[in-house]
Amino acid sequence: MTSRANANGEHTARPPTNSHHQHYYPSSSSSSSASFKGCCCCLFLLFSFLALLVLAVVLVIVLAVKPKKPQFDLQQVGVQYVGITANPSSTSTTPTTASLSLNIRMMFTAANPNKVGIKYGESKFTVMYRGIPLGRASVPGFYQPAHSVRQVETTVAVDRVNLLQADAADLIKDASLNDRVELRVLGEVGAKIRVLDFTSPGVQVSVDCAVVISPRKQSLSYKQCGFDGLSV
Repeated sequence: MTSRANANGEHTARPPTNSHHQHYYPSSSSSSSASFKGCCCCLFLLFSFLALLVLAVVLVIVLAVKPKKPQFDLQQVGVQYVGITANPSSTSTTPTTASLSLNIRMMFTAANPNKVGIKYGESKFTVMYRGIPLGRASVPGFYQPAHSVRQVETTVAVDRVNLLQADAADLIKDASLNDRVELRVLGEVGAKIRVLDFTSPGVQVSVDCAVVISPRKQSLSYKQCGFDGLSV
């Protein structure tokens, strides 16, 4: 630093001519980090609001509609053909195998007690004899309006299914002596409630029916169904 005398003889200090002036600028990384955090916070609040809004709409619909379980029951069974062929062994009268052929037509009744429509998916049913699957049937999916009853039909065709010795002996005994062959029809029906463009989560409705047919009369002797439905 140098000094210079003015006209009055006073000395004034001058900064050195080669001094460096430092300038400070705000950090760009800190500002961008704050902006990113603010953006994430806004997105979180937005998604939370949308989730709460959807939940509120669902609750309002449930309280307004008060959904009830649909009813899907096996109403009628028509026996079109029953054929049983025994294959006895050469050393015994007890059959070693037996083949079963069967054609039955099943009519299901779907009842919708709700104020809104129900969308059914494709339903599959299995016909069994003493735990042995004989054949399967399917009912295509359909839409059912509110407060309505609809009938759907399907056919099970069993073509010469072979049964082994123990089951073959039971089948021949049931058919020839008792004139009653008990079958079991099992199935799962998927249903969803439709309100405007909103579809509820799907639930399964179980169908479990005992069917007794008469091979001599080629007709149905007895039918009893158990229904296990879940609220939609």
